[in-house]
Amino acid sequence: MAYQSLQDFIGALEKAGELKRISVPVDPRLEITAIADRIMREGGPALLFEQVRGSAYPLAINLMGSERRMAMALNAESLDAKAREISDLIAWAWSLARDFNVFRAIPEAIPKLPTALSVIPQKKSHPLCQEVVDDIAGFDSLPVLTCWPQDGGPFLTLPLVCTEDRETGRRNMGMYRMQIYDNRTAGMHWHLHKDGAHFFQKYRERGERMPVAVALGCDPAVIYAATAPLPEGVWELLFAGFLRGKGAEFCKATLSDLLIPADAEFVLEGYVDPAESRIEGPFGDHTGFYSLQDEYPVFHLERITRRKNPVYPATIVGIPPKEDCWMAKATERLFLPLLKQLCPEIVDIAMPFEGVFHNCVIVSIQKRFPGHARKVMNFLWGMGQMMYTKCIIVVDDEVNPQNSSEVAWRAFNNVDGKRDLALSDGPLDALDHSSPLPRYGTRIGIDATRKGPDEGHTRPWPAPLVMEKSIEELVKQRWKEYGF
Repeated sequence: MAYQSLQDFIGALEKAGELKRISVPVDPRLEITAIADRIMREGGPALLFEQVRGSAYPLAINLMGSERRMAMALNAESLDAKAREISDLIAWAWSLARDFNVFRAIPEAIPKLPTALSVIPQKKSHPLCQEVVDDIAGFDSLPVLTCWPQDGGPFLTLPLVCTEDRETGRRNMGMYRMQIYDNRTAGMHWHLHKDGAHFFQKYRERGERMPVAVALGCDPAVIYAATAPLPEGVWELLFAGFLRGKGAEFCKATLSDLLIPADAEFVLEGYVDPAESRIEGPFGDHTGFYSLQDEYPVFHLERITRRKNPVYPATIVGIPPKEDCWMAKATERLFLPLLKQLCPEIVDIAMPFEGVFHNCVIVSIQKRFPGHARKVMNFLWGMGQMMYTKCIIVVDDEVNPQNSSEVAWRAFNNVDGKRDLALSDGPLDALDHSSPLPRYGTRIGIDATRKGPDEGHTRPWPAPLVMEKSIEELVKQRWKEYGF
């Protein structure tokens, strides 16, 4: 069953032995980060801090910080099980599109209609997020974390920023960090390539204030959906409904026509003025380094609506592993079926934690022709947010991309520097600090596949060392006889 709210998910985690309550007072400045950082590095549980100094609200963190909890967040036994659901749906839709026959399509589609209709977002008339409407309280009432010593200030780290393009009616719910400047203003860190920034540019051109609502704490599928690399124009609440198997509930904000998650713990309503910007940062980011300061728009808080007894959600990012690594792992598994439909030679894909999302992708392929690895590299660089990927490593289909040691062994042995390295200029993530220019630089592809004469390799290509299975089985049977 889908979770009714963030607190419903917290209850499920506690029942499953995946949550620890901390009842002693803790400081939101650095102390919570130090505790959470240690827990995340050790693969520990979700945490609920019941007493946060300076705020009346408890704080939850690391709720999706393991593969099991990430799967629980999506109501699945495992991430691969959820990926199989997506794969089956895509394969069915693809087969209908490829061999469309109305006499076949209608009978096959009718049984699926109830499920399809059930995931459509549902409007809620008396939403939890508006049980209390407060025009007095500001950011100071919230237990906002200052995560790292050189951070520019406290930051909202799990905000779901809701915006709308008035010209097209398209809605977006993205996760953009927000630096708190004072009780009523915060930096709006939406990157140049993000939908929120696209919408904002149109308001700037018209010289109009842009209404913005920020939801804090929702069903975990809704939180994850805000991070997912969806095609432009796809509303994240629709995707969340598919993930949770039930339509996500929404309502209208109280100060604008923006549609917001109805189950949010808090909603911060306000606006961004296109005539105003301020320095935002530095911030200890998921790259493991402090992201650089830059000018960003300013969000003005006008009203807080909330549940009667809300829980404040937070996360921290930094040197892997952190909670966001498991959210990235979900993206890797859930979007693999789509990549395989568009590029059938792909066998598997891995985004190692050390690559922090956009720095490294490993892909195994069924290689069929010269230059095939480069074809796949260019395909991936052309796929939405994968344009940020600084390094793509392509290996043969028998190599497991999830095994970083095996990938490194193959790459270190198989690569000829002149032949197998591909350089590609293009967009980079705004957080990348290595390129000479912001948001633009050179990406590298590494072809670690086998080579033959059709790729200029006229020497024999050696086979890897593999023991005979019969001998391995014999050794397994006699292992104790050897004295082990």
